[in-house]
Amino acid sequence: MTPGLLTLVVTLAGIGHAQPWRDELATWSAATRPLSDLARMTRTIDAATGPYYLLMHGWTAIAGTSPTALRLPSALAMAVAAALTARLGAVLVGRRAGLLAGLLFAVLPVTSRYGQEARPYALATLLAVLATLLLVEALRRPTWRRWAGYAAAVAALGLLHLVALTLLAAHAVVVLLTAAHGPAGVVDPPGQSRAQMPDASRPRRRHLWRSTQPRDRTRVEHHGCHDAPQTPTAFHPATRSNAGGTPRVSPHPGSREHGTDAPEAEPQNVTGEAREALAGWLLALVPAVVLVTPLALVARGQRGRQLDWVDPARLPDLAALPGALAQSGVVGGFVLALAALGVARLGRRALLPAAAVLLPVLLMFAAGTMVPLWVTRYLVFTVPFACVLAGAALAAARVTPAPARTPATATPAEPARTATPAAAGRTAAPVEAEQGPTSPRGRVAAGIAVVVLAGLLGLPDQAALRRTHEWPRSAPVDYAGAAGTIRAGQRPGDAIVYSPRDGWLFPDLGMAYHLGSRLPRDVLVVRDQRQDASLWAVECDDPARCLAGVDRVWLVVTGRRADPLAAVPGAKGDALRAGYTVRQVWPRPGITVALLVR
Repeated sequence: MTPGLLTLVVTLAGIGHAQPWRDELATWSAATRPLSDLARMTRTIDAATGPYYLLMHGWTAIAGTSPTALRLPSALAMAVAAALTARLGAVLVGRRAGLLAGLLFAVLPVTSRYGQEARPYALATLLAVLATLLLVEALRRPTWRRWAGYAAAVAALGLLHLVALTLLAAHAVVVLLTAAHGPAGVVDPPGQSRAQMPDASRPRRRHLWRSTQPRDRTRVEHHGCHDAPQTPTAFHPATRSNAGGTPRVSPHPGSREHGTDAPEAEPQNVTGEAREALAGWLLALVPAVVLVTPLALVARGQRGRQLDWVDPARLPDLAALPGALAQSGVVGGFVLALAALGVARLGRRALLPAAAVLLPVLLMFAAGTMVPLWVTRYLVFTVPFACVLAGAALAAARVTPAPARTPATATPAEPARTATPAAAGRTAAPVEAEQGPTSPRGRVAAGIAVVVLAGLLGLPDQAALRRTHEWPRSAPVDYAGAAGTIRAGQRPGDAIVYSPRDGWLFPDLGMAYHLGSRLPRDVLVVRDQRQDASLWAVECDDPARCLAGVDRVWLVVTGRRADPLAAVPGAKGDALRAGYTVRQVWPRPGITVALLVR
């Protein structure tokens, strides 16, 4: 719970300070439409984000449309994602590594950035970690409930963020290796394989179609004569135990365990479980395929309009990814270095988190070289897995230890302890943990110190993202400032004109959000965004005719313009220059307001 609470505190700090940027304005425009208009819009544009808009439609009806209200679902999602990151790290690596992974995720600028944005990336991050955690649990102890939970998480992930389904490549690698070679290291408890696990703690084989309720009768064996005791077969394992050092001997007269190698029964069981895991995984993908395929087909047809601003991916983009993804060059490099150390420490158990980072990135980059897909924020869902790897490295961090006392230098009050060989084997690890270079508590303290350092390195970017959500930070668009200028100087009968009207900066949505009912009449519009079932309004073909009888016009132009009237192209610009003169200009960051009079 600690990482989740810390993430919530950090994310809620200043959540309403930055004004909604262009993508959030699109969310506001779509979410506040009637459901029929929202459905029509998704058939024209932004179908991939349609399920998120539907979710936000219900949320805004309850919570309102203030910046804080719009962003609160993302903040809550990031808090839960941090808690699940800690849990995933604990399952794959250990509790200490999980705690440090969750704390590191909490202090990253990227967590605050997308936890303070009314877009689906925080929810997709939550679902990506949840689906991966459920996959690990299902591979360890397969039941239909676990596979059903995984299926639901994957389907929801695809509906909220199509690109995040590249995570399934990492899941496929783990499942296929499990099916081919038995349980992989990622599905074993940290520090021991299944062969080393005591019988009481070994995951038992559970068929998806068999009940596992306690009321079910245990299968028993009948030995020799009819009055011999009946013994559950679970107490007659077919392999030797590595836990106690003494071979188990089966009471079966024909058993091969009488001083010989173990039979092949256990490998056959493992293979059977692996095949069931593969079948369960493939079956769990069916709901996602059924639900997501129609959405993906519609979104594919909209790609030309949706991503016309995206350039093809290049190698420098891949090199700049850590800094751009972390929202801080220094912090991105720092986390990348820690993740690399974590891979080196974990070995085979790094397979799942490392694949969950690398495979989506490589698939996106390969696709981005051919079609316009390479957008850094689409890969935010990979950050928790990098934090799990970094947490593994932080869990091994050491502080400068005090000189260790040996039995030869023990004080009379602390006599040297002796142990039998068997006892020594049982207590070696705890004694090492107590008397080694660092205690577990000391390692947690050292790891937390590194987390604090990462948080301090990201403080400048944390402050900057609370001023503007634009990237780069040097290119903000002050919609609120422009709206404030109009609000202060407008008169009854004033009109408003925008240029450009078909771009992605949405000056009209920005003024509508901040001015609300006080927005001047949009004199050139013949079909607004809702009527056009898109994010853009349609203007009249004869601007001069539509401007007839209007004495004052507020002109809103994107960019800082010394002469905003000269920046308006086409017939609209000709009509404005022919009928109006500029009375005053108010340049704001990223946007310019001018008052035109006849």
